[in-house]
Amino acid sequence: MKNVTHSFVFLAHWPFAGSFGINTDILATNLINLTVVVGVLIFFGKGVLKDLLDNRKQRILSTIRNSEELRRGTLEQLEKARLRLQKVELEADEYRMNGYSEIEREKANLINATSMSLEQLEKSKNETLFFEKQRAMNQVRQRVFQQAVQGALGTLNSCLNTELHFRTIRANIGILGAIEWKR
Repeated sequence: MKNVTHSFVFLAHWPFAGSFGINTDILATNLINLTVVVGVLIFFGKGVLKDLLDNRKQRILSTIRNSEELRRGTLEQLEKARLRLQKVELEADEYRMNGYSEIEREKANLINATSMSLEQLEKSKNETLFFEKQRAMNQVRQRVFQQAVQGALGTLNSCLNTELHFRTIRANIGILGAIEWKR
């Protein structure tokens, strides 16, 4: 702290303007330099700073004006939207009232269409069951017939000798030839 007070006391003992020298006291020279720099900045920077502040003020005022215009336009649009909303709500009430009767009609039509579809499905199911039953019966008949034919062939093969067998074949060929001749 003592050094700081000596520095300010030293300022009082500066030599007069007639001599020139280097001042090695850092605090004294920094204070003078800062004073000079601040003075120059205030003198020259005042105009620039005033212009910057004026421009900023004008931009803020124009932004406020634009915001006010947008607010007025938005309020007008809001009022129009409210009127449209009221109109649409009235139309919706009308449609709702008319729609209930139409919904009931559609409901009745849907119930009728569904019952008709169910009846058709029931018929289709019954027909399918009938055809499946017929097909199963035909398959059983074919198997029984095949087993009967195989049993008969087995019996014939075990009972018939070759000569009898050839005579039977010739007789069948003769029958088939006579059938084909008639056609």
